[in-house]
Amino acid sequence: QVQLVESGGGLVQAGDSLRLSCAASVPSGRTFSNYGMGWFRQAPEKEREFVAGISWRNGITVYADSSVKGRFTISRDNAKSTVDLQMHSLKPEDTAVYYCAAEYFRTPETMGAGGMAAWGKGTLVTVSS
Repeated sequence: QVQLVESGGGLVQAGDSLRLSCAASVPSGRTFSNYGMGWFRQAPEKEREFVAGISWRNGITVYADSSVKGRFTISRDNAKSTVDLQMHSLKPEDTAVYYCAAEYFRTPETMGAGGMAAWGKGTLVTVSS
C-alpha cells in the first residue's frame, strides 16, 4: 500500500499563507502518477471532510466548496511523488488536522464521498485570529 507523509503544518495568523506537502512512497509495480490524490481535514469535534482532489490522469482538480475554492490550490509533482496544498488567506475556521489521501485511479469528483484507500497521519494547521 502507498505510504503518505504530510508536512508543513503549523501555527499561523489569520490572513497568512501556508503550504502543505505530502510525500508518497509507492509500492513496487505501481506508479504515483496513477494515484488520485486528495486533501481532507478534520476540525476539532467535527467529522473529516474533503478539501481538494487532483486526478491521476490529467491533473484535473476539484475543490470542496466556496469555503476553500479560490484560496486553496492543490498540485502534484509526479516526478517527486508529492502533492501539495497551497493555502492563502487562512481563516480561524481552517484550523484542523489536514490529511493526505490516495487511491489508485480514483477520480477527484468522487473523493467527496471519502473512503480513500490510503491515508497519511495528518499535519495540524492552527489559524489564530
